[in-house]
Order: sequence, then C-alpha cells, then structure tokens
Amino acid sequence: PPLQNAELGKRAPRWIRDNEVTMCMKCKEPFNALTRRRHHCRACGHVVCWKCSDYKAHLEYDGNKLNKVCKDCYHVITGCTDSEEKKKKGILEIESAEVSGNSVICSFLQYMEKSKPWQKAWCVIPKQEALVLYMYGAPQDVKALATIPLLGYAVDDTPRSADLPHSFKLTQSKSVHSFAADNEELKQKWLKVIHLAVKGETPECQNELQVN
Repeated sequence: PPLQNAELGKRAPRWIRDNEVTMCMKCKEPFNALTRRRHHCRACGHVVCWKCSDYKAHLEYDGNKLNKVCKDCYHVITGCTDSEEKKKKGILEIESAEVSGNSVICSFLQYMEKSKPWQKAWCVIPKQEALVLYMYGAPQDVKALATIPLLGYAVDDTPRSADLPHSFKLTQSKSVHSFAADNEELKQKWLKVIHLAVKGETPECQNELQVN
C-alpha cells in the first residue's frame, strides 16, 4: 500500500516500476526518450518526470541524507509553502493574473508565427522582467504558451498588405513574430515599450501604460 503522509521519508517506499507507467504520476505529461526521462521519488516511490523530481529533502530512512523527491512529498516533508518554491518555477510557470497585475503593459493582441493563422493571445510584459514578452491563451491562464526575450530584436511597424491593420513585427535572424493590436493607439503603446526593451532599457512611465 502507498505510504501515508506521516510515514513519508521515515520508511522506504515501494518503487513503482518504470514499465508500469507511460506518464509522469504528478503532472501527467507523457514520458518520451529524450525530454522526459523517468525518475523515482525516493519518498513515495512514484515515477515522475525531471520537472516534478527537481526537489530534495532529508529522508529519515536513509540516515537523513538529501534525496530526490517529488514536489508533493517535498511539501509534506519540509513543510515549505508554495511562495518559497516559486523561486524554483520554470520561466513559463508564472501565472498570468500574477504578472498582469504587476506589468508594464498587458492586453490582447493578435499573434502570427510563420505562416500559421492569426490567433488571439493575452500578452504581458511584467515589471520584474521588462525585457520579456509573455504570451498566454487567456488572462487567467496559469502557464504561458511562450515567452519572447525582446533584447536584440528588430522592430518593423509597417504592415504589409496581407497583414492585419495596426500590426508590427519582431524579427531576429530567422525568427519572425507578428503582432496586431485592435487599434492604432494600443499599437503605439506596445511599440513604445518594445522599442525600449529591444535595446535593453526599461520604461519609466509604467503606470500610464497599463491597458485594461
């Protein structure tokens, strides 16, 4: 039987065998040969991916040595809360509501990559990372779809005939990101911030740029 919370780290777990699972038992992402290798949590014995095993805790049954554990066991054993663990989150794991509420600028923009169709994205440039553009599917999403580090991009703000009006492009060697705002005023607000960010500068007048 699985160990109860109180026993975690005190008794050695039964390890779930690698071939008994096809996906991480925590985040449910499928395993594949390259990016998602299988790891075992040394506290509960579950098979997890590298992201979910990126924690260490002292385990009593192993002479209090530091062992790799999954996020859930880490919380139980150490009693640490999420806020302390935010520091460890991957770059895309920042919640949209959190960055939107403390952003240089945020609004919906249409986005197009290569020859894919235009799609609506909630775009945010957070104050604490004013050189990175975060793209979310919606304002309350807990994970970004993509981030664009703006430094070094060239800005092209003249729409071609095939583009939406009020559009602009960010280009850097082979990568091209196209954006379009709903109106010219919104486009200019974004460009004001982006022109600074691509040079590595952060905007001063942040509050004026808040867009609902």
